[in-house]
Amino acid sequence: MTLPLRLTRAFIVSVALTAPALMVSQATAETLRAVPHAQLEVLDPIWTTAYITRSHGYLVYDTLFGLDESLEPQPQMVDTWSVSEDGLSWSFTLRPEQKWHDGTDVTAADAVASLRRWGARDGHGQALFSRITAIEVESDDTFTMTLSRPYPWMLDTLGKMSSNVPFIMPQRIAETDPNEAITDPIGSGPYRFSMDEWEPGERVVYLRNEHYVPRDEPTSLAAGAKSASLERIEWITFDDQDQAIEALLNNEVHYLESPSTSRVERLADRDDIVVAVTDPTGNVGMAVFNHAIAPFDDVEMRRAVVAGMNQEDYMRAALGDATTPAGEPYWQTCASIYPCGTVYSTPVAASSFLGGDLDAARAILEASDYDGTPVVILDPVDSPVISALTGVTLELFQDMGIAVDHQEMTWAELVQRRVARTQEDGEVWNMFHTWWIAADLDDPLKIAFSGDPASGWIGWPEDPDLEALRAAYLDAETSEDLPELAAQIQRRIVDGTNFAILGQFFEPIAFHVSVQGTQRPIQMYYNLALEPQG
Repeated sequence: MTLPLRLTRAFIVSVALTAPALMVSQATAETLRAVPHAQLEVLDPIWTTAYITRSHGYLVYDTLFGLDESLEPQPQMVDTWSVSEDGLSWSFTLRPEQKWHDGTDVTAADAVASLRRWGARDGHGQALFSRITAIEVESDDTFTMTLSRPYPWMLDTLGKMSSNVPFIMPQRIAETDPNEAITDPIGSGPYRFSMDEWEPGERVVYLRNEHYVPRDEPTSLAAGAKSASLERIEWITFDDQDQAIEALLNNEVHYLESPSTSRVERLADRDDIVVAVTDPTGNVGMAVFNHAIAPFDDVEMRRAVVAGMNQEDYMRAALGDATTPAGEPYWQTCASIYPCGTVYSTPVAASSFLGGDLDAARAILEASDYDGTPVVILDPVDSPVISALTGVTLELFQDMGIAVDHQEMTWAELVQRRVARTQEDGEVWNMFHTWWIAADLDDPLKIAFSGDPASGWIGWPEDPDLEALRAAYLDAETSEDLPELAAQIQRRIVDGTNFAILGQFFEPIAFHVSVQGTQRPIQMYYNLALEPQG
């Protein structure tokens, strides 16, 4: 059969972003200074789906397999592997000379413990482990998996490129409860985390791992050689976008993630700066409801809010009317839970999905059980896009007559706060806004679409029928069954108003032309290098 994970490959393009070979007069070619899209405070890329922690993970950890520029899985930490004729037995042998940053050897036991922990948190990991009857260490460098049914997209899953990535950690760390965040960032990747130099909210430093042994193959997205060319990578946090833009203009930093589209015009006339779009498929804005507590445990309350949400309002507030370097808008509306331009994207039949009907929203709200209690909305003010999305909802709630407890914080603080479901877990919240890269929403097995509150993603909708449909998708006998199952899953999620889609947008990046090795759809910092100074 055609594999579900491969269905999206024609729609996700991974292309190196190139720049003229100019040089910037700047500190040292051994240190790259970048402004990430958010502060790093959580070090565990399995515990959280936050992309800043995923980027951190790619620097300090490695993976068993990685997707290359054609999005084909290639071995990374694995040397050789085999699968039985019936597809039920897999064996993996790690390549030699791999060591953790503390100098100890990487072993098969580390890989097994890491996969088990990842499999408890990730949607595709959960799907894989639903078929694993045994995963066992055979020797220091070899482990095996025994399956109840064939899982033909095994290598794609082990090479999963975005959150949650199946990064491999030392066994002693990987045996941490998957519902608790680790704090020890020991990995085996091309860079090591400099704990002594970490200033949360201000600076993060990564140092070249001199003991890393790269593969012989050329670098290709998440596959091939990960040869760290830089002595140091520094992530610098600024108080606001204007300061970050000034730092790039003044050659104080080399690379700027997610500059506001309202400010990129300031960079357009500079020959030494490149502005580009990271992902041609785009990102998807989402409003997340806490289903575990009132008022959004009431489906009518969720429906009222979604009926009033106008995607154009959200996208225009967050991205404005600026255009990409190619002259295209930075955003579009999308009437599907699957990103437009991907395989399963079909328009939702319900007219309310794109929202914007304030009268309908008020009528549904009036018929709901809402008692006037303020809705706690978390607002990451250091994230221009997400905070702008939040602002639109605040205005909508005012127009609808929904009381609000607006709580401002950083994105890093939000990531830690949002794990609390109820008062027993911590300070309660009712709603926050976020975005996903398209690749993280392009098939029904992705964790955002879960209907199991015990193992699903934040928001925790409970829908056994949805889970049954997702299981049917996993167990489909032929690829011809998959689009209809994906459509049924979309209808179920939309009927339950599990979340709101706020539109699809294309995120810019800006960097000095001295920066080499930039890629998309995901930026791999370990690939970056600087041209020698002139």
